[in-house]
Amino acid sequence: MSNVDQFSSYISENAHSISREIVEYVVDHCKPLISDEEKEMALSMYVKLLDFYSESLKNKDENFIPDHLIEWSKNNAQMQVSNGGKLSDIIVRYPLTRDVATEIVIRISLEIGLTTVDTATVLKGINQILDVSLNETVFAFEQLSEQAKQELQEELISLSAPIVPVHDEVVVIPLIGYIDEDRAAFIMDSVIPQIAEMNVDYVILDFSGVMTINGHVAESLHQIGSVFRIMGINIIITGLRPELVQVAISSNIRISSAYAFSTVKQALENIGK
Repeated sequence: MSNVDQFSSYISENAHSISREIVEYVVDHCKPLISDEEKEMALSMYVKLLDFYSESLKNKDENFIPDHLIEWSKNNAQMQVSNGGKLSDIIVRYPLTRDVATEIVIRISLEIGLTTVDTATVLKGINQILDVSLNETVFAFEQLSEQAKQELQEELISLSAPIVPVHDEVVVIPLIGYIDEDRAAFIMDSVIPQIAEMNVDYVILDFSGVMTINGHVAESLHQIGSVFRIMGINIIITGLRPELVQVAISSNIRISSAYAFSTVKQALENIGK
């Protein structure tokens, strides 16, 4: 068994105690403080990281990277995203890990009696593992964060135009927040097909919760109204504030209909008549 193989076996056999030493060092030097639960999770993850390190040392290809390391890095990122962690929470721990890991590697190298060349080899190995882990974790974190952001955005869009049945023949669509191109597209692509299956006579578009719109969105809303009318559905507009009307006028868009009221209540009363 070569000296490097002996070192690799030592790392594998003592992964738990070495990991605990690393975790304690990182926790002592990390701000903000890490909870006990996070410590145990970190301990488990460092044990796996050291296993990857040991595996890479046993492979004679100096550029060998265990496949499991990539998956481990992705899981590390997934854990941070799921817990609402920040990218900085990940990055800040790597320099600390590198510092203490370097000290441990040198100490073990001296205990085993590695040559200078072998010591350089195992030091290069731990730095390579940490570099790959950091890069893959950051890359996965950014991807997962963007995916989570997109999913949240889609959920918010779906909540911005709920369908509220009032009577068998009447539904209200309370438009909420900032109506942009994406939300206008959601109404066209998702809301209209749902209403088409409901066999209603009246759709009340309530703008009282709308913060602002622009000319492009006003045009989209005009098209939405036209689609409803083609379907034989009467459109009633409520809650249009003067500034929203001004946007439509300045854009030469008529988003109102023959039926416009200040409130949903007034609209329902007139439908009853």
